[in-house]
Amino acid sequence: MPPFAGSNPFSYGFHQESNSSIVTIDVGGQLFQTTKQTLALAGSKSLFSKISNSNETIPFIDRDPEIFSVLLSLLRTGNLPSKAKAFDIQDLIFESQFYGVENLLVNSQSDPSQFDAFNLEKSLVLPLSGRDSPSAISTTQYGSLHVAHGSKISSFDWALQRKSTILTQFTAIDSLQALSPKTAAAGATDFSGLQIIDLDKGFVKETLNWENVTRSGSTVQAIGSSPEYLFTSFESGRRNSNCIMVYDLNDSLRPVAEIGHYEIFGAELDSAIPSTKLQWIPSRNLLMASGSHSGPSGVSGNIRFWDIRSGNVVWELKEKSDCFSDVTVSDSLSSMFKVGVNTGEVFFMDLRNMDADNSWICLGEERKVIKGKKEGFGSKVQSHGNQVFCSKGGDIELWSEVQAGTIKTREGGLQDRVFRRNLMGRAKDMGGSRITNLNFGGNKMFVTRKDQQCVEVWSSGRV
Repeated sequence: MPPFAGSNPFSYGFHQESNSSIVTIDVGGQLFQTTKQTLALAGSKSLFSKISNSNETIPFIDRDPEIFSVLLSLLRTGNLPSKAKAFDIQDLIFESQFYGVENLLVNSQSDPSQFDAFNLEKSLVLPLSGRDSPSAISTTQYGSLHVAHGSKISSFDWALQRKSTILTQFTAIDSLQALSPKTAAAGATDFSGLQIIDLDKGFVKETLNWENVTRSGSTVQAIGSSPEYLFTSFESGRRNSNCIMVYDLNDSLRPVAEIGHYEIFGAELDSAIPSTKLQWIPSRNLLMASGSHSGPSGVSGNIRFWDIRSGNVVWELKEKSDCFSDVTVSDSLSSMFKVGVNTGEVFFMDLRNMDADNSWICLGEERKVIKGKKEGFGSKVQSHGNQVFCSKGGDIELWSEVQAGTIKTREGGLQDRVFRRNLMGRAKDMGGSRITNLNFGGNKMFVTRKDQQCVEVWSSGRV
């Protein structure tokens, strides 16, 4: 039973001056002094707030004084003191939950602003149950992790200490989008409907469907989200139509728009390609949707920027020569990056002038396309902060801008933008099986590999 069950959370000892800003607290027989202003930083719903409002006596709390001193230091500075390393992180989490300040602990240990791309190294491996390797991963802002492997979804808390696994209705999950630490959207290319799953209790809260004119079922090709909306790329079961549905995350997932609805007639290859990647671009309020198709003449694809308010395409690019294996938009760099499926090279396009006749600029050696070769097959590219991460087989390249220039033009001879490549990790971290997923959450990077039943955690500090 908790020490305060059925009573006030603290008992009382000595009197203290009611008009003083100094607060004295007795924790496990050890006295601590702080100020009401410091305690107020914990928030109105915390136990510290109740202590602060106890003006007449010294409260006694029957808890560990050493951990309390760590949390009080966290409250004062926003950072954990060095002595916190002597405690197990799970003990700190448990006590922070008791005092109602877990959010401060999360901010100090998994703040996205602490992400240090140049000092990342593999620091932890999270094993998964079963024989299936991860097919999709998704994270929350502060580093909670959801992993789809086979018909299961495993979830890890922000500290990567607690793991839970649920069994879903899917044979295999192809798309996964974290909506919160305890909720995710999941879909598959061979199973009808998008499922909103309560990962804590293991049940389907809601199934979202899209029907075309023939009323056939629809499978999920991709999922994305913004702070306000959930985006889902559907393809009809007969593969003769596709669209992107927009749902309101703040209004019970009410459908608010249907964009990019294509009914396929004859050999209209462009409209037959469903979007297999959706990425929200916050600074432009646009949705990037991309998809590709492999045929006898090679790989072709398209990239579209959608205005979800009007439902119109504001920018479009059709790819045929060295089509993308993967593509991403870096909002902070105002650029789009791709990995060429044939050459395996990284290309970028400056988006600061979308009306110009932009073309891809190769950041590597710009190797010639060799017929039949797909050097970039399976490569992934993701942007995070001011950096771009690209997988090449079992290695990860880090691209960063070292010289901010103006938009490259063929006529004006203006200064080019310069990007530099770095290989990531220590020598023992490099190589291995082909990388299948890259994602970021909190101050960490998460990596999965082909035929490996685990998730690698890359960080620049203690996990």
